[in-house]
Amino acid sequence: MKLSFRKLGVALVAAAVLTGAAACSSSTPAATTAATASISSTPAPTGTIVVFAAASLKATFTSLATSFEAANPGTTITTNFAGSSDLVTQITGGAPADVFASADTANMTKLTGAAPSLITGTPVDFATNVLEIAVPPGNPANVTSFQDLGKNSIKTVICAPAVPCGAATAKIETSTGVTIPAVSEESSVTDVLGKVSSGEADAGLVYVTDVTGAGTSVQGVTFPESSSAVNTYPIGEVSSSKNPALAEAFIAYVTGTDGQAVLKAAGFGAP
Repeated sequence: MKLSFRKLGVALVAAAVLTGAAACSSSTPAATTAATASISSTPAPTGTIVVFAAASLKATFTSLATSFEAANPGTTITTNFAGSSDLVTQITGGAPADVFASADTANMTKLTGAAPSLITGTPVDFATNVLEIAVPPGNPANVTSFQDLGKNSIKTVICAPAVPCGAATAKIETSTGVTIPAVSEESSVTDVLGKVSSGEADAGLVYVTDVTGAGTSVQGVTFPESSSAVNTYPIGEVSSSKNPALAEAFIAYVTGTDGQAVLKAAGFGAP
């Protein structure tokens, strides 16, 4: 029996459709597999980096380094904490560093403004902080305001002007007209905090986060004038990094959801 031309055409079209469907069906898994392979081929960060961070970040960055290592087996985060200006001097002098987290933009600018820049790309702001007056438990000198720090009878310790906390102190002194007759100027907030907690000083200007982290060893006295000197914290990859992939991964961790949660819990403000 002969097929009509019309029936023959329908049969051919149906065959073509079935063939095309089969071809699509067989190619889809291959394409999916290729795409999956492409995604999974991105290597996880490994190796070691050295993170230079401001002294006021010691507690949070120690915690973040530990949690990052736990989430990324095969990685080691070594930390170095000091005053931001001291860290800049070390990096400029060739100290091996992969990441720099500063307590202010001024010290970060010293590195980005170098020729050539000592920071890769543009630093990312990840936190803010303000000053608070730290006093020994019981507040024996009865310090209640920033103006009290201008009294010679109160032994006050502050940060040196080159350090971010010192620069913030100077800014508040200028805006209030109060000059602090400091008994000493320290190179980091941890040094200031140490003199207050040991009873060597009646008061010291540190960050809110330092008072929070010190627990019962000191008390905090807030003052409204602190809002005139908010410090912004930037973080960036040092251009001489030997492991830029890991450096970038750690920066992303600090600026991401997990890192921001840790910083917030420590009392840091949002960038």
